[in-house]
Amino acid sequence: MYGDPALPPDFVSLPYVNPEAPKGGRVVFGNTGGFDSLNPFVPKGTPPWQLRFLSYESLMGRSWDEAFTLYGLLAESVETAPDRSWVEYTLRQEARFSDGSPVTVEDVIWSYETLGAQGHLRFRGFQAQVAGIEQTGPRSLRIRFNTDNRELALIAGLRPILKKAQWQGKDFTASGLTEAPIGTGAYVVTDFEAGRYVTLRRNPDYWGRDLPFRRGTQNFDELRIEFYGDATVLFEAFKAGQISAVREFNAEKWLTQYDFPAITRGDVVKSEIPNQRPSGMTGLVMNTRRAPFDDWRVREALLSAFNFDYINDTMTGGVQPRITSYFSSSELAVRPGPAAGRVRTLLAPYADSLPPGALEGYSLPMGDGTARNRDNLRRAMALLNEAGWRVQEGVLRNAKGGSFGFSVLLRQADGEMQRVVDLYSQALRRLGIEVRVNTVDDAQYAARIAALDFDMTNFRRDLSLSPGNEQRLYWGSAGAGQEGTRNLMGMASPAADAMIDAMLTSESREDFTAAVRALDRVLTAGRYVIPIWQYDVSRIAHIRQMKYPADRLPIYGDGVNFMPDVWWYEEE
Repeated sequence: MYGDPALPPDFVSLPYVNPEAPKGGRVVFGNTGGFDSLNPFVPKGTPPWQLRFLSYESLMGRSWDEAFTLYGLLAESVETAPDRSWVEYTLRQEARFSDGSPVTVEDVIWSYETLGAQGHLRFRGFQAQVAGIEQTGPRSLRIRFNTDNRELALIAGLRPILKKAQWQGKDFTASGLTEAPIGTGAYVVTDFEAGRYVTLRRNPDYWGRDLPFRRGTQNFDELRIEFYGDATVLFEAFKAGQISAVREFNAEKWLTQYDFPAITRGDVVKSEIPNQRPSGMTGLVMNTRRAPFDDWRVREALLSAFNFDYINDTMTGGVQPRITSYFSSSELAVRPGPAAGRVRTLLAPYADSLPPGALEGYSLPMGDGTARNRDNLRRAMALLNEAGWRVQEGVLRNAKGGSFGFSVLLRQADGEMQRVVDLYSQALRRLGIEVRVNTVDDAQYAARIAALDFDMTNFRRDLSLSPGNEQRLYWGSAGAGQEGTRNLMGMASPAADAMIDAMLTSESREDFTAAVRALDRVLTAGRYVIPIWQYDVSRIAHIRQMKYPADRLPIYGDGVNFMPDVWWYEEE
């Protein structure tokens, strides 16, 4: 995106892999919930989330040790206009689908057009910015853009490539469990039982096994994904040796419950993987399409009533730090105090529409350190009074006599957030607010989220060191009222839209950073999410035979492109 790639044209492997890692072994991972689809590219159904990353590839691939760089994968070369108004790719002659058929320009164009028209919403925003796609040679194609957006030339290289011939005369959107799309990735689904397990095996004829970009990666012969009703059952299965590795997101549990016999014997190893990426946002999101969440004073009151220190101490032993903004713990995070310099210049034209504190400086309410959190509850009540709510006989009511009550929509498997809400509800009841917890299975949860049928729900957005077009999906006004949107809070902010535009048209890293910091101000001061704690260190417990290159960790740390991608199986 800016400057030059870190690796030379003749690099032999990515810097965070073991290029001599052995191939072989079988590992088992666990998911909570179930699945009813093997197609991860369409809106309908719930597929195992890992399929998108294990079985499918794109023209370019990311290095997870660089913030904003792609390298050739299915494409052997890439060319772009100086103004990034078009990008042209030339396919590798050896590129093959898992069934052995060659990847053609026709397959690539069909994939872009089909996903742009029928695929998941996350693919459609890109397609709307494409002026045209045409073949320019036996193995080359050019994509022209209709939008001034310098990141599109990179984003274009990350679309999954599927086989056109597979879907002739078939409905791509209705495949469900009947047929998995054919991809070019190293792993192929070989067996499954709906809702219970999926087995993937490494294709011995995988076309890219000798590419420098793939050297030292995709080392396991077999990956099996088992499904469990909730996280407690999954953890017991891991302790019993039925699962090879788990990611633990609770620091206190990591310290107190990982002392079972397999760890004592050394059969299971605890590994901690640091990272340099932004915190992202995890917490409880409020649906501002519904009253009373459309009033910022109400949202600030609910933030004030959330006793973070007490809840964090109860849930994690106080070990995990608080999320303070969407890009906290990174160079992209909002700086404390009033906006200054380039950030203020970007935000100034939107001063009248900005939430309070965006220009002046905003920080999350801090508790008084006690379990009852009296000072913040008094502040919350004052804000609620200002917004027209009064306590009458123990119930918070508005001028029309309507009571303040709302429901929190959660997955049945999300036991941790259920406990957070239980603790939070105790404080809200003291304000006269009635909270109902509505737990549903994965399918019902996905359907209700897609239909925007919730008051408050759990929320997680992983954010990278190279934010771009996906920010429009997360916060853009265009998706605020659209079913299936990822803009769950329903924010429609001209300032946020403009900051995203500024990010995408920046020609220097300095301007880009200023635009992201300005966006972080708008998001944080908007008070849309009640944040919880950061996952600043990844905690993975795994069988001792699973190894990873601990001496060369990528800046992004752990993720789907770390485990299982760069791990290997080795008997000691």
